[in-house]
Amino acid sequence: MALVPLYLSHWNVVTYGIWLAILSLTNLLITLDFGHQEFLAYEFLRIGRDNRPELSRFLWSGATVGLLISLGQILLVVVVLTVGVLPYLLGQSEHAGMLDPELIRAAGIILVLQSISWLICNSISGLFFRVLAPFGYFPRMAWWNLFNTVVSSIAPVVAVLMGYGLLTAGVVMTLAALITSVPMYWDLLRLLRKEGIPFSKPSFKLGYKNFLRSVAISGKGLLENARQQGARLVLAPLSGAAGLAAFSTMRTGANVALQGLNTVINPLMPELMRFLHQRDQERSEAAFGTLWFVLVALMAPAMVVLQAVIEPLYTLWTRGRVTFNPLLFATLSLSVLVYAVAQPAIAVVKGNNLLKAQLALSAVAAVVVVGGIAALVPFLGILGAGIALLAAEVAAMIGYRVVAQRWLQGNGLLWPKHHFAIALASVWIATAGMGAMIVLPQLKWLVMLGSLVLLLGNLWRYWQVLPDLATQHARRIVSNLPGMKRLYAPNKY
Repeated sequence: MALVPLYLSHWNVVTYGIWLAILSLTNLLITLDFGHQEFLAYEFLRIGRDNRPELSRFLWSGATVGLLISLGQILLVVVVLTVGVLPYLLGQSEHAGMLDPELIRAAGIILVLQSISWLICNSISGLFFRVLAPFGYFPRMAWWNLFNTVVSSIAPVVAVLMGYGLLTAGVVMTLAALITSVPMYWDLLRLLRKEGIPFSKPSFKLGYKNFLRSVAISGKGLLENARQQGARLVLAPLSGAAGLAAFSTMRTGANVALQGLNTVINPLMPELMRFLHQRDQERSEAAFGTLWFVLVALMAPAMVVLQAVIEPLYTLWTRGRVTFNPLLFATLSLSVLVYAVAQPAIAVVKGNNLLKAQLALSAVAAVVVVGGIAALVPFLGILGAGIALLAAEVAAMIGYRVVAQRWLQGNGLLWPKHHFAIALASVWIATAGMGAMIVLPQLKWLVMLGSLVLLLGNLWRYWQVLPDLATQHARRIVSNLPGMKRLYAPNKY
């Protein structure tokens, strides 16, 4: 959110759109290697810290395969550049117009540099991060990830603020990654020596076997990416780089809400899995209820308020270079609310490794997104992309709920239908409120107030049916909000 106005103050919308397309392409290219790393992460946890020779064997066999995957990614980029499809991936089309050849050339160079950077900075270090997790270094690795993310985000912006263009920003981002990888590798190798994980001769047979087993995870990741980064790549040739930039900036509010939701979901996941495996209906419902409480009490009202106040803030944020589309913004906000409703069901399916269901539902959602964008954008513009994303989230929500309900019933548990219905009611109220604001902009403040009253009433209904354990979780969530700690602190006097 902080970086967008800096980019748009120095670059035009087309250049910024190409930058976003490059980042999307890079994220798609690394899917295979990232899936391989994720698979090995679970293998490292399964092996455990007491079998260091086996950890070492899996690590260095995986590192060999990881290097080969990364080399393959570089080769794929070269093929893309050679056959000449890159301009169309960046947004060039008959409808959107031709792109500057210099920008296309710069984008190609950046893609090559990013692929080389992944090979050097991430392909092996990602496995080091994961093999050290069983020894209690997960927080330390998370700090390294945060540091690398901050540096790779700020470095190109510094180049932009100094007046440089696309190519220089990409080169600076690559150099920053290479420089920060030096102390990172020094720390990782030191920790490997400290924990007694030596180098061992790689086994290509073992590495290849693990790679084949990881393809399912990579496939799921690719399908999930198709809903996120893939949407950008399909959108680019249909709406152009400027349309891609408009869509991405309009989606930022929804992404922020999604990150806020994840801060509650991720810490609850281990508890929820334990309750499900113990067949504890009461505690499972409490965990479900806490997840939906975030939607009912916080997210739905926040989206309604944001719809009312966002337009002038958005214009200021984008430096007036991107036109605000209230209907697209509302559609993207609703897609996050639908995703939030689906979270308990998604947790059941993912937590129990129902991989076939995950792959099938991810495939359905990806087809809806890509097909919807291709069908709707030529007629509705970037609004069509928002509608396609919302339709995909609705399809995924229905599918995950059906699969989760069947699993729960098959394991002696019940799906909390009443809680789900009340949570879904909040989404419907928010939908009606945001829609009314768009149709009757002159009455938006009255509509916002009425919507908040209805949402507050729905929250009261929800609070009445929550188990005591869930209300305790809810109070903790509220007490940790900014400005609320003093209210909930015990009286010292």
